[in-house]
Amino acid sequence: MTAPGRELPDLDALLTGPVPATGPTVSEGDPATGEWTATRGAGFVIAPLWKGRPLTGAYAPEWNEAEEVAETRLAALVRQLDDRYGPHRQVAMHVPLFRKIAGEPMPALFQALCDEDLLGDLTVWGPLPTGRPETPARQLAVSLSQSDGDAPMILCAVVSDHPITELGEDG
Repeated sequence: MTAPGRELPDLDALLTGPVPATGPTVSEGDPATGEWTATRGAGFVIAPLWKGRPLTGAYAPEWNEAEEVAETRLAALVRQLDDRYGPHRQVAMHVPLFRKIAGEPMPALFQALCDEDLLGDLTVWGPLPTGRPETPARQLAVSLSQSDGDAPMILCAVVSDHPITELGEDG
């Protein structure tokens, strides 16, 4: 999990780091705690950047303050990435959510996001050069999610070798 102020260096490492070309989607966890640390699949990596505190028993205004802190953190990161890479685009997650609920198939990246309860809309940049000739251009996305009202808010990153595009409701 990224320490405060470490999001950009950690995103750079993800952007230039290894992304599996093939293979199954695998969720990784910390051996000691079991806490989710990354998910890797054919052409993508998903990793947490920041996690808020658990909100068990929290109500307004405490819950609202925690949400505001998380949203402010996301907005600041988006501004930094816009400054670096240019304007972003949004990719909604409502279609993958509906497909998850219906048990319908979807591309592996969206299935992995749903499996980790990372259902916040994606803010996407790219294709972006990696700065390494042997590594093809990649897409970068960030998202803020919360699996339920008691769970911590999670800011995550997605790096993909393939375009990250919104799923259509019909296919």
